[in-house]
Amino acid sequence: MRKSYRVKTENDFQTVFKSGNSVANRAFVIYQLDKPENEHFRVGISVGKKVGHTAVVRNRLKRYIRAVLTENRSLINPQIDFLVIARPYARNFKWVDVRKNLLHALFLANIIKEIPNKVEED
Repeated sequence: MRKSYRVKTENDFQTVFKSGNSVANRAFVIYQLDKPENEHFRVGISVGKKVGHTAVVRNRLKRYIRAVLTENRSLINPQIDFLVIARPYARNFKWVDVRKNLLHALFLANIIKEIPNKVEED
């Protein structure tokens, strides 16, 4: 995922966090803010130390989240900024678990209109 697709600055994070709507499932919290002027969506990913005490665990989860978003880029509403915040429940998730739970959370937040049928099993 290119850097232009990321919410990078602290001000942008805080704007989405304070002004946006939130939806959650057991594994992820999604904050979203409509931005009609956007050419494409932007996403911020946060995985705290409660989720994984080592950087290896946190970075793996962030990589999985980015991969799911890249795979489903065409389904995501282009005129929003949103944050994906991982909860400790997602600590030991494999790729398939991250994909299933993240797509469910995005569907609940109306960021995607339907959950894709294909599920890749390992």
